[in-house]
This record gives sequence, structure tokens and C-alpha cells, in this order.
Amino acid sequence: MPKCYRLTVVVPREAVALFERALDTLGGALAMGGPDDGALVTLDLFVDALPDRCRVAALLSTAALAAGIETPAYTLEALADTDWVAESQKGLPALRAGRFFLYGSHVREVPPAGSIPLLVEAGAAFGTGHHESTFGCLVALSRLAKKRRFARVLDMGAGSGVLSMAAAKLWRAPVLAVEMDGPSLRVAKANARLNGVCAEIAFLEAAGYGRTLVARCGPYDLVLANILAGPLIAMAGDLARHLAEGGYAVLGGLMTAQKKAVVARHRAAGLCLVESLELGDWSTLVLRRGGRKAAAAPQEARSCR
Repeated sequence: MPKCYRLTVVVPREAVALFERALDTLGGALAMGGPDDGALVTLDLFVDALPDRCRVAALLSTAALAAGIETPAYTLEALADTDWVAESQKGLPALRAGRFFLYGSHVREVPPAGSIPLLVEAGAAFGTGHHESTFGCLVALSRLAKKRRFARVLDMGAGSGVLSMAAAKLWRAPVLAVEMDGPSLRVAKANARLNGVCAEIAFLEAAGYGRTLVARCGPYDLVLANILAGPLIAMAGDLARHLAEGGYAVLGGLMTAQKKAVVARHRAAGLCLVESLELGDWSTLVLRRGGRKAAAAPQEARSCR
């Protein structure tokens, strides 16, 4: 049985960032070819499990709608018995993002003094920290750590678990990591074991805030959501209801052109913008619910297992 599959799609150069982010949610490793004479770019996604075609079609359709183009066709083929995902990610260098030092097991570089190491195994899934949205969230967490401690954290759309692990290592606080994709959740659990933070992170396979456990573990003084702009806007009300007065939210996965709409929806839900970080075409938002007085007093930590 083949170990790897390659999904190929050709998109206009100006829409690459949207399709890159959409394909990243499938995990694996993404390779990009240079634009041809017609300004079209080939995206190749290598994954070690056959992706669901309906999900692929939905992701491409969403990205195409955001880009204002027709949904492109794609090809999906099985490759030889080689772990192409791991091979493609072995070349990823270590990365410094705020206080964090992200690296794969192939990296021999010693973490800088004072940094917080995060081991993300090569080939596991997207979420190594090299994408601008993840990088921006890690920088935002590092800056928030200078302001206060957090006692109860929700990571909505945890992916490979990088942000959950970062919060757990910063504050040794209980983190509820919610992820709708089963394979990504297994990757996140494996990463948590590698980084020694299993005791701090509880994992839940769910889509959004609907499960009872999400409400039972809240309210949260910090909510992380590194997902696409559409879901961020759709879940703004839920985020506000689960965020404690004075609590903070770090949002990623949105393009800078989408920032105004995302901020407006969260402002309508009772959150104010504290900081915005722009990296390339991507933005990371830091928002707060309520006034300064409530923000000064962290909540008592409690388990959400």
C-alpha cells in the first residue's frame, strides 16, 4: 500500500496564500513551483494518508470563493513507498518565534539560552511554526507573557498542537485543545508527549464550541484560534461567551485583507482589539474582553479532564 499521496492544484499567483492556507489544514508538506508565463503557480501537497475528496473539494471551493475565482481542478495520485512528508520536512531549519525555539528531531542546533524549545517531529503534520499565521501567534503569546499569567486556556482548532504546547510551557496552565480532524489530533497528542506537556493538555475531537466539555472547562482567560477568517467570524459570538471578563484571545489564520471584517465581528461580540501583527499577507490579532480591572486578576487554575 502506498505510504504517500500527492495532491496537485494550479492557481493564480495572487491567490496562492489563500490556497496554501486551505491545503495546510490537510496536514502533510506543501511544495510550491514558480509561476509560469501565465502567472499560475503549482501547489503540491504530500500527505501520508488518502485525504477525503469531499473535504478537499470544500477547501478548494472556500479558497476560490475568497479569491474571487472559479474552483480549480485538482489531481490526487499515490506515490511510491517513501515517506515524502518526512523527507520534505527534514530540510526545515530551526525557527525562533518570540521566546520559542521550534525544531525537528533532525536539527542539531542547541536551543538558545532563555528560549522555550518546542519539538515538532518532521513529517507529522502542518504546524511546524514556519507558516506566518502560526509564527505570528507564537510572537503574540510571547508578548502576552510579559503582561500577565493565564490560568485556563482554550485552543480552538489546535491542529498539530503547537500553540497548545506553547501555552502549556509558558504558564504550566491547563489547556483544552479542540480539533475536528482525527489525524491532526493524534499528531498533537504525539507532539505533547515529545514535549512533556501531556499533564497540562486535554484533547477533544470536536468542531467548534458545541461539546459540553468546552463549556465545563471554561470560562477561559485565554482563547487561541489559528483558523481561517470565515470560521473566526462565524464563531465570534461563541468565543465571547466562553471568554472570561478581562480575558484575551489570539486569532490567526486570516489574511490582512480580511482583518477589518474579523475585528468588526468580534467588536460586535464585546471584544476590543489590543494588537495586530502583520507578517506577509497574514495577520495575527490580539483582542480582549471587557475592562482593565477584570484583566488584572487571573482565574484559579483547574483541571478540564
